[in-house]
Parts: sequence; structure tokens; C-alpha cells
Amino acid sequence: MAEKKHRVIQWATGVVGSAALKYFIENPVIDLVGVYVTNPEKVGKDAGDLVGLPKTGVLATNDEAAILAMDADCVLFAPSMMTPPIEMVCQLLESGKNVVSPAGPFLPNKWIPEEAARVEAACKAGNSSFHGCGIHPGFSGDILPITLLRLMNRVDCVEVSEVIDKVRNPMIYTEIMGFGTDCDELLANPRRSPETYKFFYSSMAMIAEALGVEIEQVTVKFEVAKALKDISHEFGLVKEGTCGGQHYEWTAWSGGAPIIVYHFYWQLGPDIDPVWETGEAMYRVRIHGDPPLECHLMGQQDPDGRHPFLGLPWTGLVGCTVVPQVCDAAPGVVSHFDLGVVKPKGLVRR
Repeated sequence: MAEKKHRVIQWATGVVGSAALKYFIENPVIDLVGVYVTNPEKVGKDAGDLVGLPKTGVLATNDEAAILAMDADCVLFAPSMMTPPIEMVCQLLESGKNVVSPAGPFLPNKWIPEEAARVEAACKAGNSSFHGCGIHPGFSGDILPITLLRLMNRVDCVEVSEVIDKVRNPMIYTEIMGFGTDCDELLANPRRSPETYKFFYSSMAMIAEALGVEIEQVTVKFEVAKALKDISHEFGLVKEGTCGGQHYEWTAWSGGAPIIVYHFYWQLGPDIDPVWETGEAMYRVRIHGDPPLECHLMGQQDPDGRHPFLGLPWTGLVGCTVVPQVCDAAPGVVSHFDLGVVKPKGLVRR
């Protein structure tokens, strides 16, 4: 019996979007029908050419109206921006297309009620479904630890860490995040707002729900590390004595004790003080309790013996693999709990 095919549009083709586009072209249960791009140089190019694959006959466009008018089951919405354009998400939903978005918003989330209500209304108008996902939030900070809870007898605290060496794994927003600036100035004015945890709150809330507890408050901690020498990276140079590392910590409290802790360790190599982490790039889950558990999520070892950081392509793929389930879901915002255990289709290709 042949698998049902889903007609999909890929919105944006940055690092995340390109990983998704390649998946959609190669997956036998997906029918790619459209590609939206923002780079004028990509307009009119075949989707296959954009990711080094054979031609597909689908040409990239920057015409939003044309995308909205297309007949498609789902849009993988991956704009490369800090704050996703909610209005465009809603227009896509209202046009009758389901939307899977690694750019958010990440729902349900009590901190963004107006956005949540707007998305729900758009789903109702278009009889469509919306699912926000990513590697974190969207997987390492919720699905992964919740799955691991089945191995526990008692849970005292769930701790999730994102560890990235931004020299080994360069990212375009290294300068945007304040690396290379005065440490005291950055501590006083962090580039990542102390309120940022609210955008990850859906993940924290899911862990709390799985544990059967209520989050009473979330506390925030921010630390920086000084570069011990000039550090070169792909997008510039960080001078000795300026910021060479950052550690964000968000702690959710329940019953007067920490129940969920998220760490973000971003470092420009080992030549910084302090060095918080010395291991490979990874997402790490530690569940304190009985028995204590630790799980590392990382890319497979490269020929040089190191493990690459695959957070960006994973962000695209975790959205791709859930497209059929979101298309088949009831209209409205679809959470991980609504989806149950996802069974990705079309992955084995002989």
C-alpha cells in the first residue's frame, strides 16, 4: 500500500531551511510544490540547485502572494530571524495550509497569550494546524528529557545543557551576541534578554506537566568569561580581555526547590577564563534522582575525531519529520503531547 504524499512548501533556505529542503526533495512521501526565498540571487533557481541536488522543476520565488495561493498541505516556515513574523504564519494558516515552524512561536505558552490567541484564530479560520518546533526549544529541552523520565525511579531535578564551541562551530550571530565586547558592559546589558526564558517556557512547562508539578517561578543567571588571548573565528576577531564565553542559566522552581534547569554554554575555544565546559559540542541531559542519569546528544564523530555541532540542521529536520502528523492532526495548535510518539516516514531509502 503506497504511502500518502504530502504537498509541502519550504519557506526560506538558510542553514535550517536548506536542511529541510534537502529532506523534502529526497523523501519519497513528500511532494515539494514551492520554495520561498529572500535572497534575490536565489529567485528563479531550481530547488535542487539550491542544495546541490538534481533539478526538481520547482523554482524558488520571493512572491508571498504566490506562495499563499499555492495548493499545499504544509509549510515548513524557517525564516532566519530572532522574532518570527507571526502575521505571515497566520496568513499561511488562514489560507488552509498547516504550518510547522522551527522559528516559533513555541506554544502553548502562558507568556505570549496574544500571539497564542492569534495563531489559534488563524487555525480556526483555515481549518489548519500549527506546530512550533526546533532542537531547543522543541527537542533537547522537552521530548528528550521527557522520554528519559521513563528510566527513573525518582526525579529531583532535570538539567539540560547546550554546549557550543563557536570557533569549532562558527555561527553568524557570534558578534550579535556580544562576543568581543567589554565583559562588564555585557554583564550590565546582556544581548540575550533576561526575559528570553519565556520563549522556551513551553518546553519547561511540558517537563513540569510530565512530572506532575507546577512551576512557581523562573530565576535567571548570566556569566561571562574573558578571552585570555586574541581569538580568531570565521566571522571576526575577539581581542584579549574581552568577552570570549557566555553562560546563561534559567532555573524553574517547584516546591521551593529547582526542578528544571537550562544551561547555555557558548565558548570561543578553551582560551578563556573561566572555562565552564571542556567537552564536545552537545546537548546534555542530566536527571538527578534515583538512579542518576546522563545522556549526550551530539553529531557522529568526524574523521578528525571530534563531534560536530548539528543543532542548526537538526532544527530543520525535527520539523520535517513531523509534517505528516501535523497535517493529520485536528485543527489548532499542536503540541508534542498532542502528537504522541511520532513515527517518521520515508527515512529508509535503499
